[in-house]
Amino acid sequence: MKGLKKRRRIQIIVLAVASMAAAFTAFYLAAPDAFQYFRSPSEVVAAPPAETEIFRIGGLVEEGTLVRGEGEVITFSVTDGGASVPVTYTGVLPDLFNEGEGMVGTGRYVNNVFEASEILARHDETYMPAEVIDALKEQGVYQEPDAELQTN
Repeated sequence: MKGLKKRRRIQIIVLAVASMAAAFTAFYLAAPDAFQYFRSPSEVVAAPPAETEIFRIGGLVEEGTLVRGEGEVITFSVTDGGASVPVTYTGVLPDLFNEGEGMVGTGRYVNNVFEASEILARHDETYMPAEVIDALKEQGVYQEPDAELQTN
């Protein structure tokens, strides 16, 4: 009986170690796609990321740069007051997307143009993502919205 208990314990320990190794391997392989780092336009211009890196950029849609092309191609520039990055996007923009408003885009920086695969915009009149607010505050261009209009 003692030999059977010892064998069972060893089997459980080996199974637990194998399960932990499999879980760690799955996490390690999935991690690069799971994490998307946020950058402001000033950070992107100062230290351009690799063309293969997927990241998020956020700021204000620069006034006078929004161009809706033929079909679904849209170009505009995003700024944080310190730098401006041109953006291209193919798809349908959110309803509240507009010039002078906050946005966050996910994509890649290729040939000095951010190629967005996803565009997020505010969900009401006063909302702006926290990362965009922080980036605008660093540049000294953030203006507090009216306190009575805030819904968040």
